[in-house]
Amino acid sequence: MDEPYATLKRVLRDIGPCMVAFSGGVDSTLLLRVAHDELGEGATAVTAVSASLARAEKDEAVVLARLIGARHLLVETRELLDPRYVRNDALRCYHCKSELFAVLSRLRQSAGERALVYGAILDDLGDERPGMRAAAEAGARAPLVEAGFTKEKVRALSKRLGLPNWDKPAMACLASRLPRGTPVTEAALALIERAEAAVRAQGYRQVRVRLHGRGARVELDAEGLGRAASPQARRSLLEAVRDAGFAEVVIDPLGYRPGGRPAGAPPPAA
Repeated sequence: MDEPYATLKRVLRDIGPCMVAFSGGVDSTLLLRVAHDELGEGATAVTAVSASLARAEKDEAVVLARLIGARHLLVETRELLDPRYVRNDALRCYHCKSELFAVLSRLRQSAGERALVYGAILDDLGDERPGMRAAAEAGARAPLVEAGFTKEKVRALSKRLGLPNWDKPAMACLASRLPRGTPVTEAALALIERAEAAVRAQGYRQVRVRLHGRGARVELDAEGLGRAASPQARRSLLEAVRDAGFAEVVIDPLGYRPGGRPAGAPPPAA
């Protein structure tokens, strides 16, 4: 662990003053912490705010940046005004990140041409990540990749440094809950946000409420599925999602999977 950590510090010192694309997730939190340690006021956190970011996530990002002591900017992004993003095809993430880095590029010009960095890790390189293409086109660098960080190493160093979210579950944007080809709307995102907040309020940690036909499909991790096996807990969970605005709700017996059920897969039983 000492070698990747030392490499990360060296990479950030070489980059110099930078803007950190900061979501409040475990990867970007570690990146911001080390950037702030090495660069002080030379590291500025920037969080993109739009309907695709849950308010609880934005609030947590504010708390984390304050805890680290970094300067933190909240900027509005307008991907929902881009019909290419709204149509929700395979390039949705590309158009979203293109908007994000366009906003950051304008900011850095007014802040003295600071570098742009973001929290991609080695685990991301094997996946289809159009957003990484947008980052590369904007000239953004991924110091955690350059230093050889996997998710396991990120969590280990985050825990060692005392970051409170070191074991936080992955949290993709709300638009990822919509099936490909289903238009992204503020109403749909707000509905999903309410439903997930209602489920988390019952103590479930890893939660995805995905649009499923006219209703919702709830994905939980193994611990959550075990808890929801209780008739009373299951009934309470289903009622919470219905109260949030979904008429039909199912709990996926296969549990949480990043990216959701593959296209064409049969729906889960109610």
